[in-house]
Amino acid sequence: MMGERETPPLKKAPHFVLIHGLSGGSWCWYKLKSMMYNSGYMVTCIDLKGAGIDPSDPNTILSFDHYNKPLLDFFSSLPPHHDHKVILVGHSAGGLSLTQASHKFPDKISVAVYVAATMLRNGFLTEQDVKDGVPDLSEYGDAYDLEFGLGSTQPPTAATVKKELQRKVIYHMSPPEDYTLASMLLRPGPVYAIQSAQFPEGNEGVEKVPRVYIKTMYDRVIKPEQQDNMITKWPPSQVYTLESDHSPNFSSPFALFGLLVKIAASIGGT
Repeated sequence: MMGERETPPLKKAPHFVLIHGLSGGSWCWYKLKSMMYNSGYMVTCIDLKGAGIDPSDPNTILSFDHYNKPLLDFFSSLPPHHDHKVILVGHSAGGLSLTQASHKFPDKISVAVYVAATMLRNGFLTEQDVKDGVPDLSEYGDAYDLEFGLGSTQPPTAATVKKELQRKVIYHMSPPEDYTLASMLLRPGPVYAIQSAQFPEGNEGVEKVPRVYIKTMYDRVIKPEQQDNMITKWPPSQVYTLESDHSPNFSSPFALFGLLVKIAASIGGT
C-alpha cells in the first residue's frame, strides 16, 4: 500500500495590526480590513484609549503610555515564542504608537509601516522633532476645537480639527461618503497625552524592527516636507509614495493595500 503523501505545513497568513491616527478609531480601516480579510490575511484593528468605541474620556488621558495601552496590552497577550510576529501599520499620530511598540516588543514585529505617520525614534525630544512630527495647520487660522480638562490656564487636553475644515484639510481627495462617515465618527483626540510621547534614548531594540515609510504626496496634515525630514533623520529600509491626501485608507485604499501586500511578501509574511 502506498504511503500517504505528506502535506507540507501550511504557512501562516501574515497578521496585520492597524493603528489609527488622532481623533480616529479602528473604523478608519474598514476598507483595508475587508480587502485583507477577503485575501486571507489576519487583521486586527485596535482602538487606542479614548478613541473609536473605547469609552474613556480623552480629557482624562494624560500620558502616552495610557493612550497607547490597548496596543501594548495586545503585544503582551501574544504568544512569547517567535513564530507569531505581526506587520504593524500606523497612520498619522499612530506612528508614535508603532515606535513605542518597537521599543518595547521588537521581537514581536516583523516590520513597522508608517503611513503618512509621525516617525521619530525617540518621540518628541527636541523642538525639531515637534516641527517635523506635529501638524502645523496655522495657515487655516484657528483650526482646532480645543478642550481644557485640566482647567483653562493649562494646556489643552483634547483637540479636533474644526468640522468646517475637515474636508479641506484631511479628506480633500477622499470619496464624499468616507468624509461623511469620518465627520460623524471623529472624536476629540488626547493631544496632551500624545505631546508627552518620549521614548528612552539608548534602547537599541527599536533598531531591530525594519521600517517602511509610505509618503502621501498631497498631504495637508503631515506635509510632504515634514515626512521627508523624518525619513532623512531616521532612514527606513524602504520608502513608497502614494498620490493621496492625508487619508489614503479612504482616498487610495487599493494602492495602499497593494503596497502592504508587497511589504508582507518582501518579509516572507512571518
